[in-house]
Amino acid sequence: MRDVFVATTTALLEEDPRTALVLADISADAFAPALRRHPDRVLNVGIREQLMAGVGGGLALTGMRPILHSYAPFLVDRSYEQLKLDLGHQDVGAVLVSIGASYDASTGGRTHQSPGDVALFDTLGGWTVHVPGHRDEVPALLRAAAGHDGRVYIRLSTRENREPHPTMRPIGSGRGPLVLAVGPMLDPVLAATRDLDVTVVYTNTPRPLDAEGLRALAGDAVIVVEPYLASTSAALVAEAMSGRSYRSLHLGVGRGELRRYGDPADHERAHGLDPAGLRESITRFLKV
Repeated sequence: MRDVFVATTTALLEEDPRTALVLADISADAFAPALRRHPDRVLNVGIREQLMAGVGGGLALTGMRPILHSYAPFLVDRSYEQLKLDLGHQDVGAVLVSIGASYDASTGGRTHQSPGDVALFDTLGGWTVHVPGHRDEVPALLRAAAGHDGRVYIRLSTRENREPHPTMRPIGSGRGPLVLAVGPMLDPVLAATRDLDVTVVYTNTPRPLDAEGLRALAGDAVIVVEPYLASTSAALVAEAMSGRSYRSLHLGVGRGELRRYGDPADHERAHGLDPAGLRESITRFLKV
């Protein structure tokens, strides 16, 4: 996904003079050719992520369409106040593209983990959030985001499904309770529910949540599987299902910190997001 992001952004810089890129050292080598060709629109501010957000806000105020990029905890957690003020309060937009996801860079320690990033955007409001599940979904999402002036967050990951899928579409022929899989959680969900009578639905755009689509597809039970903090979407699901009797289960990254860093697969198992863990949680819920 990261390579596709670099290629697509480089092409956007060539095609649209309104496009600008702001970096904080991360991926600077990959964008070196773009920097040489467009030194006025490719800016590396060094390891100063709050400044990166401020520069992005300033560029947006001049009519540019800035793309900001770093690891999720640096781009979102560390720059939260600047995103709130320099973008939201100024009522301007930018495209934020992160790598690292919740624990892709788990060997780098807690500093490189950001399971709470989407929850932080929910506190700000007005953000579109894309969580692509396959690299081939990235170009269309990025190009669409670069083509308007809203606030967009694109959450890239090294974890991906075997193939791309359209968003908010049922996968398979199940007719039972709805299982909403976000981004790269689709393949683990499909493996976990292979012989269960459930309706698996995929989305790479959890914000805004497609409330109408969710309500139309859901019966009396909704299971949400997200690759970030568990229950991040609980309030939005409750709002979408308002007035209807239903049960819900929200699976995702737990709130406890795993101090033995491990690799991403270790974290998936520990949080119950591998196929075996998902199957255990889902079947237990369905039996109640």
